[in-house]
Amino acid sequence: MPVMQLAALYRYPLKSGKAESLASARLDALGVVGDRRWMLVEEGNGRFLTQRLLPQMSQLSALWNAAGGLTLSAPGRDSLDVPLPDADSELRGVTVWRDSLRVPDAGDAAAEWLSAFIGRACRLVQVPESRARQVDTGYAQPGDKVAFADGFPLLLIGQASLDDLSARVGRPLEMLRFRPNLVVQGSAAFAEDSWKRIRIGTLEFEVAKGCSRCVLTTIDPQTGERSADREPLTTLKTYRERDGEVYFGQNLLPRGIGELQVGMPVEVLA
Repeated sequence: MPVMQLAALYRYPLKSGKAESLASARLDALGVVGDRRWMLVEEGNGRFLTQRLLPQMSQLSALWNAAGGLTLSAPGRDSLDVPLPDADSELRGVTVWRDSLRVPDAGDAAAEWLSAFIGRACRLVQVPESRARQVDTGYAQPGDKVAFADGFPLLLIGQASLDDLSARVGRPLEMLRFRPNLVVQGSAAFAEDSWKRIRIGTLEFEVAKGCSRCVLTTIDPQTGERSADREPLTTLKTYRERDGEVYFGQNLLPRGIGELQVGMPVEVLA
C-alpha cells in the first residue's frame, strides 16, 4: 500500500479569485490562515459575487501582502495594495448563500478598482475571525466557524480521483477547477469518500461531507473561459451524482491549529 501524503496546498485569499500555491501553511480555527477571508459583494445589496456569475474573476489575483492586507492585480491593470480594515472600519451587511453577517468594508479605492475590472458596482469586504459564520450544525459542532468559503473551512481532493475523472473526460483536467485546499496522493480514486477522520502530520481533521459541484468547475482557471462541452460536470454527472447533486472532494473541519507542509504523511484514523 503506497504511503499517502499531502501533495499540494492552496489558499484563495479572495473568494473566487486566483489560487495561491503554498509549500506550507498555518491553520487557525477557520482553516488555512488567510483563505477566503476577503470577498466581493454587490454594492447595492451585499450579495456575494463569484465566478459562477463573473468568470473573469478567475483572472483576478488577490494575494496576501506582508502588511496583512491584499495586493490586487489583473491583466492590463496597475496593482493596488489594500490595507486590512481596522476596528473602526464601516461594517457592511453581506450575504453568503443563506447566511447574513456584518463585516468590515475595505474602502473606496478597492471598490473603484474592482468595479472597473469586473464591470459592475461592487465592494470588497473582509471577515475577522470574531465575525465568521457558524458551519451548518447538521455536519459540525456549535462553535465550528467558516470565513467566506461556501460552507466549510477546508476542501480535500485525492489526486487519484482527479486522474480517474481526467481519464473519463479524455483530457487532463486542472486540479484548480475544483479549488481544493489540500490534495492527497497515494490513495485510491475516491478513497476519501469513505474517510471519517484523518491526520496530516500532527493535525487531525473530521470529514464533514462530500462537496457538491457547480458550473464553476467548467471554467478554465488559466483563461477564465467556460468549456463548450460543459466538462467536467457532464462526465461527473454520469457517475458521481446522488440525490440530484454531483459530488467531488470532501469538506473537512480542522480539529486543532498548527502548521501543514507539503510532503507530510496522511493517515486515515476512521
